[in-house]
Amino acid sequence: MSEPTHEVSITSFANRADSSSTFDKGDVGFVIMAGALVGFMIPGLAFLYSGLTRRKSALSLVWVVCASNAIVIFQWFFWGYSLAFSPTAANGFIGDLRHLGLRDVLGEPSPGSPFIPDLLYAFFQMEFAAVTVGILMGGVAERGRVLPAIVFSFFWVTIVYCPLACWAWNINGWAFAWGIMDFAGGGPVEIGSGIGGIAYALALGPRKPTELLNFRPHNVSMVALATWMLWFGWIGFNGGSAFGANMRAIVAAFNSCICAAMGGVTWCLLDFRLEKRWSMVGFCSGTIAGLVAATPSCGYVSPWASIIIGVVAGGVCNYATKLKFLLRIDDALDLFAEHAIGGMIGLISIAIFADKDVVGLDGISTIEAGGFTQNWKRLYKQFAYVCACTGYAFVTTYLLAKGIDLIPGLHLRASDSAENLGMDETEIGEFANDYIEIRRDFLDWNPPMTTRVKESNDVYAKHECTSEIMDSKPDHSATQSSSLNGCNAPQDPLGVFYFEKQQSGGEITTVVNVPG
Repeated sequence: MSEPTHEVSITSFANRADSSSTFDKGDVGFVIMAGALVGFMIPGLAFLYSGLTRRKSALSLVWVVCASNAIVIFQWFFWGYSLAFSPTAANGFIGDLRHLGLRDVLGEPSPGSPFIPDLLYAFFQMEFAAVTVGILMGGVAERGRVLPAIVFSFFWVTIVYCPLACWAWNINGWAFAWGIMDFAGGGPVEIGSGIGGIAYALALGPRKPTELLNFRPHNVSMVALATWMLWFGWIGFNGGSAFGANMRAIVAAFNSCICAAMGGVTWCLLDFRLEKRWSMVGFCSGTIAGLVAATPSCGYVSPWASIIIGVVAGGVCNYATKLKFLLRIDDALDLFAEHAIGGMIGLISIAIFADKDVVGLDGISTIEAGGFTQNWKRLYKQFAYVCACTGYAFVTTYLLAKGIDLIPGLHLRASDSAENLGMDETEIGEFANDYIEIRRDFLDWNPPMTTRVKESNDVYAKHECTSEIMDSKPDHSATQSSSLNGCNAPQDPLGVFYFEKQQSGGEITTVVNVPG
């Protein structure tokens, strides 16, 4: 039997070689790695949201962020990239279906930069879309059903994110043609997700009043770790938006770190002013606010300006967390304060601090003289762009959420009983931490039964109970062995004691609280 023969087109290989040789391999490799870093932000978001919520709903947020990532990847392949970046649509609002299913998207120079291929640009922008929807998914926290949220994510990225991306980055987008400056997504990513998140929360409705009592993050260590994951990924998010291994990418990465640091310090100091405690959650919140403000501005401003932008973002976003009470919208994870307000600050700051020397570091981009010389005329354009993104994202998101809520089987809100049990049990059937919670304050359980035993002063020596335990109230609860250093005091099966020493008329009364 003869060996099968395969005809090889020498011409096709030559064409591929010519196509690939037009791109610098260093630039291509840099953007691939930057895209991978952006993808690393997805688990960062998942763990951030999980740590910020109650234990009973922690895993549901991990699930919904991860699942939305899968949905966006398919949507972007199917028609998302075409709707955002196809160059043949001239309406200025949204692209056409020329690149449906990534048709004819391969080795041609990309619409974002002639230095990288079209397919690589599509990959990088896909990760942007996935992160944006992942941020938005924080709006479902603790009371939203996951299936409607996933259905919502497909349509949201189609009718909200794709138009916003087209406005800012498509060569035919109205904002791009108008000269709007948005380096890495202050409009499509930050305002889109932050305003979309608060609109979704409004459509979803607030949590039950009992769920708002004594609310606190269930795992602050996870919040801190997730923040570092996001910061790490954000360097690729912002630095990669220069679309090449060039000096502008380095400046963008450096500015991102400066904004993050200044935002974290500012937010933490503002919290300390009120609480007299150095809040880890506050530091993480400020860090993210700084990174958000850096997203649109980091490729336009000098490092010294990023110090100002980071401080302003940390302060303004901190105070913006109070707006949800004024608006009466249960924005559980502060998407509006962190992402929408932070993105607005970054976009407006460009009109004040943009530097043409920084912009030109990539070798192809140019702007008019910026900074304090001739950039004020851009302020009204940047402000108009902020208003357009805000209005469009809010109205469209709210109407879309309400429309999906009307579909049988896709109502957004979980039942009251499901909210009481937690989204992990009712929606996922698994748990982030599968054990029973012993509450921080022992007296958070049923009111204790109190027994009073009159003792003489020598009881302490007789029972060998330490003065540290008997003469001071323990910090919330004291868990000791069953003997408690030999003291035969009443105790519950968990071995938890609570002592109070009272003295009256020379007699000492020891109050021993045991479970009722």
